[in-house]
Amino acid sequence: MEKKHIITIAGRPGSGKSSTAKEVTARLGYQHFSSGDLFRALARERGIDVLQANLTAEQNAEIDHLVDGRLREIGVSEDQLVVDSRTAWHWMPNSFKVFLDLDLNTAAARILGKGSELSMRLKSEDIHQDPALYAEKLQRRLDSESRRYKALYDINPYDMQNYDLVIDTGTNNLDQVVEQLIAGYRHWLGE
Repeated sequence: MEKKHIITIAGRPGSGKSSTAKEVTARLGYQHFSSGDLFRALARERGIDVLQANLTAEQNAEIDHLVDGRLREIGVSEDQLVVDSRTAWHWMPNSFKVFLDLDLNTAAARILGKGSELSMRLKSEDIHQDPALYAEKLQRRLDSESRRYKALYDINPYDMQNYDLVIDTGTNNLDQVVEQLIAGYRHWLGE
């Protein structure tokens, strides 16, 4: 299978998927697509938050099929693309697949510490202001996603064997993460 100039970035909530994808996009001059943004928009259209959308999607796969259909389309039609998505690695098997890892307590504190981005997320998620309680909610969301993806596609987005590169964003800052990702990508391309 021929490699495409597509980088797929998966990871835990708060691990920096969006920030990393945007910075990699800027440095490489690629396009960017976020399935999380699409999922949140579809949830807002239905008047529910992200956790409710995840739980609803366990019974009704409509949102997942819309998001995953779009991922499949762009995986075939696009090149020079950075995608942040929990499942893009599956739909784009000829991409460079990256996972950003972060423990959920650190993730909760990180998400709660973001000013304007938190305001945007508050509109699409019911975020508890206590980091420990929010970490529990994040875990419920991950559990829900794991059940859905297993039932829908028999995949586990949290299995590190699915990825070409795993980066701990708790021990690396954004610039370090981006540098490691780009170096790994160039190596993967054979440059």
